[in-house]
Amino acid sequence: MSNFLIEPFERAWHHRELIRAVVRRELKSRFRDSFLGWIWAIFAPLAMLLAYTAIFTIATPAIASGVPIYDYAAASFCGLILFNVFAELAARSPTLLHEHVHFIKKSIFPSETIAWTSTIRAIVYGGISFGTLLAVRLYTVHYISWTVLLVPLIILPFMLLMLGTVWFLMALGAFTRDVAHLMVSIVPLLMFATPVFFQIEQLPAGLQPWIKLNLVGDYIAMLRDLVIYARFPSPWMYLGCVVASYAVFLFGYAFFKEYKSVIVDVL
Repeated sequence: MSNFLIEPFERAWHHRELIRAVVRRELKSRFRDSFLGWIWAIFAPLAMLLAYTAIFTIATPAIASGVPIYDYAAASFCGLILFNVFAELAARSPTLLHEHVHFIKKSIFPSETIAWTSTIRAIVYGGISFGTLLAVRLYTVHYISWTVLLVPLIILPFMLLMLGTVWFLMALGAFTRDVAHLMVSIVPLLMFATPVFFQIEQLPAGLQPWIKLNLVGDYIAMLRDLVIYARFPSPWMYLGCVVASYAVFLFGYAFFKEYKSVIVDVL
């Protein structure tokens, strides 16, 4: 049992050079034929954040309910950063094995590493958006709390949650493409059940425990605490998220490993 708890990390470390090479290739290929290249990676989140700030400042100042406008816009953007990482991976995961079918069938390719490369890629793009957020915060409120240094403690378990989700959806998607269509339909709806543009505390008391079952929403709330409100998240919430994320990580890996031998035959 103890070996299984660390097996995914051991295999990732064993194939670290392959993962690094694939991630580097995917990062380079995204803007390969673009004149501005990586400038687009910064421009897109910057434009979105400025748009939110303008909308919340000019059009709907009452929506913040007493919260400073800049804080409300930044808090919403915090939610979007993590939700977009989840949305991208959840929507793309069911088709990942189909995208790499030539590698899987024609060579001894460690297919479980696809989850690592896709997740790292999404986290890197999320990190660019996060850097943009910090730059705008410095410009607008001229202050960033030292609690921002604790953000990696939020991102690491969030990454485990995403890896487990990707492995699970990859395996399901290998058997039927209906999973891909289902996720494309469900993921946009999940935004309304995730505190992206609102805070959990703003909901009716009877609804709050159910919303807290959404792990992505919990990570959003903790990220806001550290970055926007300069306070520590609830240690019990953090511990619960870490344990639940690690459980999803292990379950996803076990599920993928269970059906890995037959996946090649059904692709």
